[in-house]
Amino acid sequence: MSTVMNSIKEKGYVDQKIDKNIDLVEAIRKLKKEKNAVILGHFYITSELQEISDFVGDSLGLAREASRTDADIIVFLGVHFMGETAKILNPNKKVILPDLNASCSLAESAPADAFKAFKEKYPDHKVLSYINCTADIKALSDVIVTSSNAVQIVESFPKDEKIIFAPDKNLGSYINSLTDREMVLWDGACIVHERYSLEKILKMKEEHLDAEFIAHPECEQPLLIVADYVGSTTALLRYSTEVSKAKKFIVATESGILHQMKKDAPDKTFIPAPSIDATCGCNDCEFMKLNTLEKLYNTLKFELPEIELTDKQIEEAKKPIERMLEISNRLGIK
Repeated sequence: MSTVMNSIKEKGYVDQKIDKNIDLVEAIRKLKKEKNAVILGHFYITSELQEISDFVGDSLGLAREASRTDADIIVFLGVHFMGETAKILNPNKKVILPDLNASCSLAESAPADAFKAFKEKYPDHKVLSYINCTADIKALSDVIVTSSNAVQIVESFPKDEKIIFAPDKNLGSYINSLTDREMVLWDGACIVHERYSLEKILKMKEEHLDAEFIAHPECEQPLLIVADYVGSTTALLRYSTEVSKAKKFIVATESGILHQMKKDAPDKTFIPAPSIDATCGCNDCEFMKLNTLEKLYNTLKFELPEIELTDKQIEEAKKPIERMLEISNRLGIK
């Protein structure tokens, strides 16, 4: 990463000022066309960035899109591990991320050396890793999963298969409860999904008796127990806008998803679940919010910062991702 940052500084990227008279949206679209670039955006980025993205989705949808794009440049509006995934699937394409500091608390909770030592304690176990992990953890895994396909992929293995699940203990615990398994769990978690206040949510449910409470499986177990519906980001979006007849929802996942919910169901009300932080009414991922229109413009203009991985990292990490896509396609997981 340091080599990349030095290159960025040499080219004047870091301190580059943008003319205030520029129409950023129009300029970004022009650069994108000139460079044959595609912009992939996660549901958790800001609404203005979602609107300028060519494809908006969750981790599974973005991985699929990255695997089949014919663009020369992939711009990833998300966090670092997502850019790595795109690079793993497209080793000959340039993958750029507006801010290399856009990390992920969950990915950082599983250092490769520590996880390798943990894995060696269970030599007869398959390793299933949540896609929210670094390329090095992916390389130590047998299959990658997302919150959209994790349950189905786990159930595709025989009941007596011994499994390590990493890095999210909350998602792993939830899958164990649904599949009646005893997967060994790595002790990692997402700070965004662990900051919800059960007490405040229960109070909010009392104040909004007509609202359904929906939650992402990265949340802690007490929240999932009281939830009316638990699902991946895409599943929460689909359930609240297409399936449920309710007109009001309390939503326990990163607040960026509310933009798509309101867009898809303008006649419904979506309320962000309250945080334990009394000064904050909702949970934002500070890393996702490092992505801005200004940074997107500069990253397209200079084609930096670029995601860089070694050939060995790509080769070893690609196998479990391809295994995930293969199983998902075979099981008809959309």
